[in-house]
Amino acid sequence: MTIIRPDGPIWRMAAPEPVGPPQTLFARLRDQSAAGSVALGIDCPIGLPRAYAARYASQADFPAFLAALGDDPNFLNVAATLAETSPARPFYPARGIAGMTRHAHAQALGLPDADALCRACDRATGERPAGAPLFWTLGANQSGKAAISAWGELLIPALHRPDPPLLWPFAGPFRHLVAQGGIAVAETYPAEALRQLGLRAAGSKRRQTDRAAYAPAILHAMARLGVQADAPALAAIHAGFGHSTAGEDQIDCLLGALCVLSVVIGQRPDTAPEHPAIRQWEGWVLGQTALPARL
Repeated sequence: MTIIRPDGPIWRMAAPEPVGPPQTLFARLRDQSAAGSVALGIDCPIGLPRAYAARYASQADFPAFLAALGDDPNFLNVAATLAETSPARPFYPARGIAGMTRHAHAQALGLPDADALCRACDRATGERPAGAPLFWTLGANQSGKAAISAWGELLIPALHRPDPPLLWPFAGPFRHLVAQGGIAVAETYPAEALRQLGLRAAGSKRRQTDRAAYAPAILHAMARLGVQADAPALAAIHAGFGHSTAGEDQIDCLLGALCVLSVVIGQRPDTAPEHPAIRQWEGWVLGQTALPARL
């Protein structure tokens, strides 16, 4: 995670650091905020595909659905085979299986086709390629395992506490949620954040040299947002976030933090499209303005 704090007219950014135990993250962020607000972006899906919600969700909206999962731990257990897959256990597959397809996965969930697995914000836009559907858990381009971890270890327990976080966009515009105090949580997506900040995708973020090539553009985006990085953060940016495999996670979380800040200070919109399925069930990516070719 990357933390940015206000300091008078500027914002101070620390170097990326490990999140630590997810179960205590919200409490630690509250302590660090000194009774102020926390605007938290997380790189994981926050929402359900509308086709799935229309068939199987009996709650009023996604936050209520998520809170109810506290009584159904099997939902987050990845199915090893299509025979084990069901609306009550939708995440699949646990490992690679010859001949498996997303179409077959959709049919196992009672959905018409692979498109029904996707939320509107998962679809490709004119600015970026498509993201992976929520329930898919295999390969580099998947977000299912992130959802399982973030939902089960972070969000579901927090929703059962006396001071639950507010989930955007279901609870209202992001800046309104932040102004209420406490913790406002929104979905961020590194590929979207990259473009929102004016950076052009080039090479692979898995390579240190390619990550280092982003340094001038990252520093320009920081200057535009009024962000000053501490010495370790500046060193990390110039060094391409080191040679370890964690470097990709570090640049992603830094881009996500800058994306959240751009919304907080009003440089990007803080609302989602006015579509009932999006605002009630699917959610949206914070700051995204480009719409998919079809909703």
